[in-house]
Amino acid sequence: MKTEQLYSIFQQHPLVTTDSRDCPEGSIFFALKGETFNGNAFAAKALQEGCAYAVIDEAQYQVAGDERYILVDDCLTALQQLARHHRRVLGTPVIGVTGTNGKTTTKELIATVLSEKYHVHYTRGNFNNHIGVPKTLLQMTREHDIAVIEMGANHPGEIKTLVNIVEPDCGIITNVGRAHLEGFGSFEGVVRTKGELYDFLRTRPGSTVFIHNENEHLLGIAHDLTLVRYGTQPDDRLAVEGEVIECAPYLKFAWHPSNAEPRTIQTHLIGAYNIYNMLAAACIGLHFGVTPEQVDHALAGYIPSNNRSQLEQTADNHLIIDAYNANPTSMNAALTNFRDMAVKPKMAILGDMRELGAVSREEHQKVVDFLLTAGFDQVWLVGEEFGKIDSPFRRFSDVEAVKAAIAQEKPRGYYILIKGSNSTRLHQLPAIL
Repeated sequence: MKTEQLYSIFQQHPLVTTDSRDCPEGSIFFALKGETFNGNAFAAKALQEGCAYAVIDEAQYQVAGDERYILVDDCLTALQQLARHHRRVLGTPVIGVTGTNGKTTTKELIATVLSEKYHVHYTRGNFNNHIGVPKTLLQMTREHDIAVIEMGANHPGEIKTLVNIVEPDCGIITNVGRAHLEGFGSFEGVVRTKGELYDFLRTRPGSTVFIHNENEHLLGIAHDLTLVRYGTQPDDRLAVEGEVIECAPYLKFAWHPSNAEPRTIQTHLIGAYNIYNMLAAACIGLHFGVTPEQVDHALAGYIPSNNRSQLEQTADNHLIIDAYNANPTSMNAALTNFRDMAVKPKMAILGDMRELGAVSREEHQKVVDFLLTAGFDQVWLVGEEFGKIDSPFRRFSDVEAVKAAIAQEKPRGYYILIKGSNSTRLHQLPAIL
């Protein structure tokens, strides 16, 4: 079946699912494949559970005479092409967001700011891969004025694939850092892959790039693009400038549009590094006609709820939860910020940084070296990679071992930073601290 024909069906049944355990009445099931499953084998179940159609790519699963089965060459490609077609039909302005660190928080902040003026569609959670992006696009309707679509990658070429589905009109790379090096091969591989967003925008007439003006890596690959700049160092070319006032423990910062008086915002985010995410959102908001007063209202009111830069007070401790992910760049930023926070006593519970390949030992050693001079009152290191590094700090094999230690000797009265790759499951700790 051609994309246009499938789109006619989608217009009558504008809800897709890729999970046979979640089949809303009248939806379209796409039989995707994974390393351990074949969605084609669940097509009949999806129809029984309420789906109106099942898109399959293996003819043996088709039932003769049952028009609810739609046979395509490849289900994933069909899903992605359907999403791109839907995006083209709607013609909604789309902002593409990618980067090593901060892309999810920045996406949330951009959507929050733009929502002061527009009906915004944006990526929920971190549905930012080759499946989540097309599903996000297919949830967009004519009622939406603008869309903010997050795109993630851990291998070369993945951003190129996603931008060719999303076809953004403008975009932002939050930063580039040393993450997923096992997949990218090198830091240069990270830069090239994230830069695939810029490569696409060069082909898009009238496109705009929002850029952190002090990031030399981004400026180095942003030639021949229309740039709207934000930053913390004075520069006549800045659309938005800002500076950190304090982190005690929440970030408070001043900002101002070009040629305007400074404004002050008290945020609900932990970490001085979040000023760049805030300034990016302000910059994009102003570009799309949101007023400075509306920007203030949006950023001051944003409260994180995704294990990123959260402060949670329990009966016994203050928890700084940054447990969704970790790489050398984000780990250094979190530890530096925690070191500089005017609070005490301090405890850090840090999990392994995954997917670093050959440089894993070197990068974990750098973290330990930092910790040796940071002056934290307690440090617990969790995981196999930290276990390979000689240090005076307490080490645990996994999160279960940490839980057992907490049950026996629960820390009390601490500010506790919790950070590690998602697979270390440190996000389970706040409930018992």
